[in-house]
Amino acid sequence: MLKKIIIAAAVTMLTSTAALSHVTLEGKEAPAGSTYKAVLRIPHGCEGKPTNVVRVQVPEGFYGVKPQPKAGWRLDKVKGAYAKAYDNHGTPVTEGVKEVVWSGGNLGDDEYDEFVLRGTIAADLNAGATLYFPVVQECPEGLKERWIEIPAEGQKASDLELPAPGVKLLPRLGN
Repeated sequence: MLKKIIIAAAVTMLTSTAALSHVTLEGKEAPAGSTYKAVLRIPHGCEGKPTNVVRVQVPEGFYGVKPQPKAGWRLDKVKGAYAKAYDNHGTPVTEGVKEVVWSGGNLGDDEYDEFVLRGTIAADLNAGATLYFPVVQECPEGLKERWIEIPAEGQKASDLELPAPGVKLLPRLGN
């Protein structure tokens, strides 16, 4: 009996350590139609190497994005057209930041940091859906960690090896 408990504890520790090694969002839920501060947590580098570049793809339906600069990192905003126009306080918005890139930094494999961007979640997105923020970490020697997998219909993100961090959408406030 004791052997089974020890094995179960070891399996739990191993699986929870693996889950903690993923890039995650601090805020797991947010209402549609609200402002959302996406705090992406980077827990490690690539195979022992430091992270020098963090790329975040901005999902469709998250607009008006403003990334937070980080000391020691260069910040680039890649802009493009949205798939549709979004209402920004009565003004239609048809383009904006589609990707955010922090580069030139040095986040050691044994260090942790957070990368932040703020924007608005479109009011017409469905409650219960998840908005995914694919992230690519780039490290020396061409090493990369690609947290870009998005679950298929009926699949759980926890079943994926390199899941993109996501925020579950709640019903719009006031409804």
